[in-house]
Formats: sequence, C-alpha cells, structure tokens
Amino acid sequence: MSYLLDILPPLLQGTLTTLQVFLLTMLLAVPLGLGLALLRLSRRAWLGRLVSGYVWLMRGTPLMLQMLFIYFALPFVPVIGIRLPDFPAAILAFTLNYAAYFAEIFRAGIQSVDRGQYEASKVLGLSHLQTMRRIVLPQMVKRILPPMSNETITLIKDTSLIYVLAMNDLLRAARGIVQRDFTTSPFVVAAAFYLLMTLVLTWFFQRMEKKVAVYD
Repeated sequence: MSYLLDILPPLLQGTLTTLQVFLLTMLLAVPLGLGLALLRLSRRAWLGRLVSGYVWLMRGTPLMLQMLFIYFALPFVPVIGIRLPDFPAAILAFTLNYAAYFAEIFRAGIQSVDRGQYEASKVLGLSHLQTMRRIVLPQMVKRILPPMSNETITLIKDTSLIYVLAMNDLLRAARGIVQRDFTTSPFVVAAAFYLLMTLVLTWFFQRMEKKVAVYD
C-alpha cells in the first residue's frame, strides 16, 4: 500500500496531462468537425470535394505520423516554417485528426434526418438556419451519441501516443516507474485510471442519450 501511495503523485500528474489533451481536443475538434460536416454538405461542390479530401487524408494516415509531421517537419514547410512546442503540436494534431472523424459522424447524422422535414420547415416559413437549429440538429444529436461515445473513448486511449513527443502523460509516467522499479504495478494502476475515465465517459453519454430521448 505504501508503494502505491508513493507512485500515485507522478501517475496523477500524468493523468492531468492526459485529461488536458483530451478536453482541449474535444473543445476544438467538435465545433471544427461540425463546421466541416456542414461545408461538405454545402451546395458548392468544390467545398464538398475539398472537405472530402481533407477527411480522406486525416483518416487515411496514422495520428502518430501526423503528430511527428507537425512537430518535426512543419518548420521546414515553405511559407509556413513554424516550430510548435510539444503540447501545442500535440493539440493541433489531435484536433485536426479527430475533427475529420467527427465531421463524418455529424454528416451521417444530418443526412439521416428525413428530407420531408426540410420541406415541412419551408412550408412553415423557417429559414435554413432555423431549420438546422430547431429541427435537424436536435435529431442529429440523438443519432450521433453512440458513435460519438466510441470516438471519445478512443480519444482517451489515443492520448497515450503523445509519448513520441516526450510528453509526460499517464502511460509515459507509468512506464518510467516500471523501468525504474522493475515492477508492473504502475501499469495496473494506469489501467485502472484509464478504465475509470472511460467509465465516466460511458456514464455521461448514457445520461445524454436519456436526456435527448424526448426527440423519439
């Protein structure tokens, strides 16, 4: 027990970094993903193709490769040539990557709403913005909650990839203690922390699903 109490501070510090990456990614990637979804469904075909290409690129290449590119290669890209510190580089990579996945989830949710409801809203004199805000988006939210739940849980686990930038997340902290003390106990504690975080997310999305069930 005393050993577990000794290793808790560095593991909790690593957990804080993990949660910071997770929360900032969600805060930035969700609205960006929604915006990309709306652009992809735009009547301007070139916009749809541009967003489709972006989604294909971000979903078709590994997140770790994207992080490495932003951190190591971005400074050498003509015109851009900017070097980001490790934390902003990780947030940028996670945001751009997960925005592509969220965009596809949002797009599917929007397209699942029956077209007849768009026509009914026109009859009622609602603008396109009012139709989206009052009719389409509330129904979309209910339908996308299960895939959003899966993606957010995946995001929690993907935060472990930031070790390639030498950031001290939960997994890196646990691995450092294992290498120092030659015991696997820190891995067990780290697994418990990950399970606790996914349990909280699962509970949150279950509550959300019950809350929006009014749109059945």
